[in-house]
Amino acid sequence: MGKEVNGVSRSRFEMFTNSDEAVINKKLPKELLLRIFSFLDVVTLCRCAQVSRSWNVLALDGSNWQRIDLFDFQRDIEGRVVENISKRCGGFLRKLSLRGCLGVGDSALRTFSQNCRNIELLSLNGCTKITDSTCNSLSKFCPKLKHLDLASCTSITNLSLKALSEGCPLLEQLNISWCDQVTKDGIQALVRCCPGLKGLFLKGCTQLEDEALKHIGGHCPELVTLNLQTCSQITDEGLITICRGCHRLQSLCVSGCANITDAILHALGQNCPRLRILEVARCSQLTDVGFTTLARNCHELEKMDLEECVQITDGALIQLSIHCPRLQVLVSLPHPPLPPLTDSPPAAFFSVAINGVVAALSSHPPTQSLSHCELITDDGIRHLGSGPCAHDRLEVIELDNCPLITDASLEHLKSCHSLDRIELYDCQQITRAGIKRLRTQLPNVKVHAYFAPVTPPPSVGGSRQRFCRCCVLL
Repeated sequence: MGKEVNGVSRSRFEMFTNSDEAVINKKLPKELLLRIFSFLDVVTLCRCAQVSRSWNVLALDGSNWQRIDLFDFQRDIEGRVVENISKRCGGFLRKLSLRGCLGVGDSALRTFSQNCRNIELLSLNGCTKITDSTCNSLSKFCPKLKHLDLASCTSITNLSLKALSEGCPLLEQLNISWCDQVTKDGIQALVRCCPGLKGLFLKGCTQLEDEALKHIGGHCPELVTLNLQTCSQITDEGLITICRGCHRLQSLCVSGCANITDAILHALGQNCPRLRILEVARCSQLTDVGFTTLARNCHELEKMDLEECVQITDGALIQLSIHCPRLQVLVSLPHPPLPPLTDSPPAAFFSVAINGVVAALSSHPPTQSLSHCELITDDGIRHLGSGPCAHDRLEVIELDNCPLITDASLEHLKSCHSLDRIELYDCQQITRAGIKRLRTQLPNVKVHAYFAPVTPPPSVGGSRQRFCRCCVLL
C-alpha cells in the first residue's frame, strides 16, 4: 500500500483514470470528493456507490462510515449485514445504532467487536437475541466503549455487567432497562470498576433493592441521570444514599416507586441543588411538605412529573411557582435515550448528552402535568400562571381528572403566551365557553378536552336500566 491520504491509500486512487468522462471526477481532487462523501447519510452513500467504479471506492471507504444508524433505514437485517459493515468500517466506526434489529445475534456482534475496536457508542436496544456472550465480546475487544444501550435485551444478566466492568472502564452511560434478571450483584460489579458513569437507566429492573442503590451512591460521584421507574422494591433508604453520594444529579425518575416518601424530596433538596428533572408519577405518599423543601433548594428545576401524586395541593404549586423560575414541565416523559448519532466530535457529543441532560428531551415541549392531582384548585393554577416560569416558558399543561378546576383556571392561563397545548380530559367544571374565551387570547393553543354526555336517569317504573353512550361502549 502507498502513502495514506485521509485514511485512503493512494493505490486506491489509481482507480480514477482519464478515461472516466465525468466532469466532476476530472475537476475535483479525489481527496475533496472523499471529504464531500463524508457528510452523506447511509442511503445516499449506497446510491453513490452505484454510480461508477470510482465513486464506489470512495462511497464505501471506511472513513465515511464512522456513524451508522440503521433504525430509520432498515431494521430487518440479518447478522451477516452487521458483519459486512464491521469489515467495511473497521477501526473507523465510532457510533452504531442497531436499535430494533431483531435478527442480529451474538455471533454477528462478536465479529463486529473484533473488527470495530474503536467503537464508542453502541445501541442494541430491542435486539432481543443477544445474550451475555455479546457483552463478553465487547469487554474483550472494545475498551473505548462509552455509551451502551441494552434496553429490552431480556437475556442480559449480572454476568454482562461484570464483563463490561472488566473490559470497558470508560463507560459513561448504560441503559439496561427491562433487563429484569439484573440484581444488586451486577450493579455492584459495574459501579466499582466504572467510576465515570454519568447516566444509568434501570427502568423495569424489578429485582433491584436498596442495596443496589447504596452501591451506586457509594461509587458514582459523577452520576447525572438515573432512571429507576417501576423499580418497586426500592425505598427511602436506598434513594437517600444516592442523594448523598451523587451531588451532581440532574435527572431522577422514580415513577411507580410507591414506597418513597417526603424523605426523598428533603434529601434531594439538601444534596442535589443541580436537579433539573424529577419524575415521581404514582408516588402517592409525597406531600406539599416535601415539595416545599425541594422547591426552596432546587432552583434549577425545569421538568417535573407529578401525575397521581394525590396528596399535593395548591400549596405545592405556590412554592414551585415562587422558587423555581425555570420550571417548564410537570409531565410524563420517556426516559432519555442514548444521544443521537451526530457529526459532533466526542467532546461536544458528550456535552450534549450529559452536561445538558435535557437536550435528550428537547423534542418534548415544556409542560406541566398535574393529572389526577384531585386536590388542585383554581387558586393553585392562579399562582402557577402568574409565576415567573409561566409567561415565557410554559408550553403544555396537563390537568386531566382535576375535578376542582373551573373556567377560572383558564382565565389564569391567558398570560402564558408560550402555551401550545392544554389537556382537560374529565375536568367536569370546565365548559366550552371557558375554552372559547381562552382561545380569544391564545388563538394558537390546542385544547384537548372531552365533554361526556350526561347519563340519563333510570327510567321511571321500568325494569330496564338505561346507560349513556359512553357506558355502552365501555
